[in-house]
Amino acid sequence: MTKQILSVDGMHCEHCVRAVKTSVSALAGVSQVEVSLAENQVTVGFDPAKTDLASIKGAIEEQGYTVR
Repeated sequence: MTKQILSVDGMHCEHCVRAVKTSVSALAGVSQVEVSLAENQVTVGFDPAKTDLASIKGAIEEQGYTVR
């Protein structure tokens, strides 16, 4: 398993947290998603054989947030 911490702009509330968690969790190979509003970060644990960082970033950006 690979763990990656992403900086994400645009998250402001619990709805944002749920949107990010739901979209990233739906990806094959993702086993962990933690969202911190205070730090504007998303921590993702995933199997690189089943998904990649570009797909994870894409899932977050599709919800209207910016991944730095």
